[in-house]
Amino acid sequence: MANITERFTKRAEAPEKGNKIHYDDAIPGFGLRVTKAGSRSFVLNYTVNRRERRMTIGSYPAWSASAAREEAKRLRRMIDQGEDPLEERNQRKAAPNVGDLWIEYERIHLPTLSERSQTDQRGMWMKYILPDLQYVQVRELASRHVDRLHAHVSEAGQTRANRVLEVFRKALNLAIRWGWIEKNPADGFRRNSEHSRERYLTSAEYERVFDALNRMQNQKAANAIRLLILTGARRGEVLSLEWSDLDLERGIWNRPPHKSKDRKRKRIPLSNEALVLLRAMEENATDSYLFPTATGSHLPDLNRPWRWLKRETGLNDLRIHDLRHSFASVLISGGIPLEAIGKLLGHSQHQTTLRYAHLMDDPLRRAANSFSNISTNK
Repeated sequence: MANITERFTKRAEAPEKGNKIHYDDAIPGFGLRVTKAGSRSFVLNYTVNRRERRMTIGSYPAWSASAAREEAKRLRRMIDQGEDPLEERNQRKAAPNVGDLWIEYERIHLPTLSERSQTDQRGMWMKYILPDLQYVQVRELASRHVDRLHAHVSEAGQTRANRVLEVFRKALNLAIRWGWIEKNPADGFRRNSEHSRERYLTSAEYERVFDALNRMQNQKAANAIRLLILTGARRGEVLSLEWSDLDLERGIWNRPPHKSKDRKRKRIPLSNEALVLLRAMEENATDSYLFPTATGSHLPDLNRPWRWLKRETGLNDLRIHDLRHSFASVLISGGIPLEAIGKLLGHSQHQTTLRYAHLMDDPLRRAANSFSNISTNK
């Protein structure tokens, strides 16, 4: 038995073979292990639940003798309370980190989303979440990690930061379901203020757009934009459209679950204008996709044609998604009920369509005025 001090640790002789442990005379089980090669480390022997255990506290000189003694005292207190520090350490090493969370999220949850949402969320993980938190154990995540991530992404965009945190929060909810953690550290994160941007095409702007589309060199892309205008569909839904999804005789777009944002089957009636466009396209169709590429897939985006269209029309603030909002606006101004508009837009929940409720003011005002006209003429 020895008093394991800094001086003793330095001077303890190496054994001729194997290793030798010098135990401390004050702390039960605490010892200095010296190998034949002369390397030194601090260990602790203990018994818990009738199991004899030995754990390495740390190597010398990374750990000083005094630091190792304090750690040994702390571990002894844990043992006296019935805890097994070695088991806890092993569990901590085996605990999944945020990188593991992404692997499971990608395998289990991502396939339930639309193709566009999968691409968008994969980008969030690769650009923001994993670079900041990949090696942090999920059970060690705290609000400070979440707030730091949110602040980092906010530098790129206030709204984008909110979307990234919503995705991360969903993944952590799944971690709770899988038994990895008990509480979600992303709950209640402080969202950035978001100001909804509303942009609707006027009749004159529609004319400018259609006129420019007639002049567009890439008529395949022009037809895709025309279809976006005439259906109010999302960009990914139009670009991935296949002829087998369409029943032109009945004028129906049968949208399969894997091509819908909410992963639900949709049956959407098409307007006469849309049918005229589609039948004209069908005459020259040579592929299963309406908007194919040379590689056999469908057009991935409309970025270049859309930039050209904005320059040509002078509508520099117009986004592709504004075509969807404008579609709803035109229908509402014509007095079409919100429920019907929601079905045409492919909304699965009525609440989603309610974002356009304020546009009902003009049709309702006309209805109110009609009462005045009728009552006055009596």
